[in-house]
Amino acid sequence: MKGLILSGGKGTRLRPITYTGAKQLVPVANKPVLFYAIEDLVEAGITDVGIVIGDTGDQIRAAVGDGSQFGARVTYIPQEAPLGLAHGVKISQDFLGEEPFVLFLGDNFIRDGIVPLVEEFRTSGANCQLLLYRVPNPEAFGVADVRGNRILKVVEKPQIPPSDLAIIGIYMFDHHVFEAIREIKPSARGELEITDTIQVLIDWGLTVVPKIITGWWIDTGKHADMLEANRLILETQEPATHGMVDGKSQIYGRVVIQKGAEIRNSVIRGPAIIGEETQVIDSYIGPFTSIYHHCLIEGSEIEHSIILENSRVVDVPHRIEESLIGRNVEISRSPIKPRAYKFMLGDYSKVGIL
Repeated sequence: MKGLILSGGKGTRLRPITYTGAKQLVPVANKPVLFYAIEDLVEAGITDVGIVIGDTGDQIRAAVGDGSQFGARVTYIPQEAPLGLAHGVKISQDFLGEEPFVLFLGDNFIRDGIVPLVEEFRTSGANCQLLLYRVPNPEAFGVADVRGNRILKVVEKPQIPPSDLAIIGIYMFDHHVFEAIREIKPSARGELEITDTIQVLIDWGLTVVPKIITGWWIDTGKHADMLEANRLILETQEPATHGMVDGKSQIYGRVVIQKGAEIRNSVIRGPAIIGEETQVIDSYIGPFTSIYHHCLIEGSEIEHSIILENSRVVDVPHRIEESLIGRNVEISRSPIKPRAYKFMLGDYSKVGIL
C-alpha cells in the first residue's frame, strides 16, 4: 500500500503567514504539520510516499528531503496549478500504479492516527473508505449520506445537508479511482473534485464504506484551527528539559525545553514547548504556547499562541494571547517619543490593540 500527500495549494486562509511559506510547514507543537501526516503513514506501515507539490515545492523538498528521517521513501510529484484534489490523484497515477493507497491532505490531523483504519481497509475488500466526522456546520464541507455500512451519496457543501457527517481530508482508494477521475468534468471553480470522483464510484456500484472518527480531527487551514491543534498536541507531550533553566526560573506542568534553549528569570507554565536556541528572559510563557527555534522573548508575557522561527518579542507591556506570529517578526516597545503604535503589516494581517 502507498501513501499520497497533497501539499500544493496556496493556503489563503492562513495569510499572511503563507505568503512566504508553505502552509504544511507551519509548526504545531514545534513540528511542521506535514510531518505528522508522514509519521501517521509510516506508523501504519506505509513507507512509499508521494508528495504532490506546487509553488512552495522547494520548501517542502528542503524540509522533508528523501524521507529517510521518517523511515520513508519520498517521491515528489509537481502540480502546475491547484486544479483540485482529484487532479492531484490523477497526476500521481504513475507513482501509485495498481496499489491501493491512502490519500492524505497535508494539513489534516486526527488524534488516534490511522493504523487501525488502514488495516481495516486492507482486509475489507472495499474500493474506497471515507473517514467521516460529525460537525455542527455540515454545509461547509463535503457530506456523506450513510445507510448502515454503505455510503449512498456524497455532496460538496450542500445547502440542505443529508447528514452531519463531514468527509475529512484522509481517504483510502483502490485503482478504480483513476477510471472514475476520467469520467468527471471540472466543477464551477475549475477543479476536479474528489467528491465527484467518489460519487462516480458509488454510481458504478463499487463498495464505498464509511468510517466515523470519534476522536478529534482538525483541518489546520485557519488561524483558530492551528491554535486548537497546538493545544491538543501540547496536552499529550511528556515534560523534558534539554536546554538550560537557571535557578531563578520556574517550570510548571507539561513543558518541553528543546536543545540549546535558555530560560532565565522566567516562568513557563505548561503545556508549552520552547524551541532550539530560543531565549526566554524575564518573561512569562503561559499554557498552550509553542515558540519555535532561534527566537527571543524578553520582558514579555505570551499565552495560547504559536511563534515561528527567528522572531523577537521584547518589552511588550501587555500579555499576548491567541496569536499566530510568523517568521522573523519583531514586536517591541518603541523608544521614540511621542509615544505611538508603529506598524509594518502585510496584506491580510490582523492586530488587536488594547
